[in-house]
Amino acid sequence: MKANEIMNIMNEITYGFKDNNGNNIIETDPKKWDNEFYNFYYLLTPEELLEKKCGVCWDQVELERKLFLDNNISIKTFFIYLDNSKDLPSHTFLIFKQNNKYYWFEHAWSTYKGIHEYANEDELLNDVILKFKYDYKEINKNAKLYLYEYEKPNSHISCEEFFNYIKTQKLIISQ
Repeated sequence: MKANEIMNIMNEITYGFKDNNGNNIIETDPKKWDNEFYNFYYLLTPEELLEKKCGVCWDQVELERKLFLDNNISIKTFFIYLDNSKDLPSHTFLIFKQNNKYYWFEHAWSTYKGIHEYANEDELLNDVILKFKYDYKEINKNAKLYLYEYEKPNSHISCEEFFNYIKTQKLIISQ
């Protein structure tokens, strides 16, 4: 299986999180999504995501991790966030190396959806950082940016547990 085939599988996934009735909360109750996400969210397993066909970037990267590793493609996963003591916008993403090129595999961040090629890992990470800062320019003015490389977390952890786990991983950038 190649990266394009993995993207085809990911294209069956929508962004969001389903409630107990199978409704995507981001669509059916945006106010709940905005105000209560940290209370109801938990990290899905790749199998749950394939079944529900709906998950946030944290969930999607774990399915991507499984699909790439099942196909013997070496990967790294990253978590980026801005902290201004009020807001914590974040994103997870996966990269892989093939034929001496580096690739940012992006599905959940719809603006940048695709497989992006770079000459090296630094160029890739700098591009993602610039795009992230740009997309959150109002928050970025007074925020500190963090980028972590992280290993597979446990499934079904809450937002708080996910953030706490990330902080035990390899800090790449703090600026």
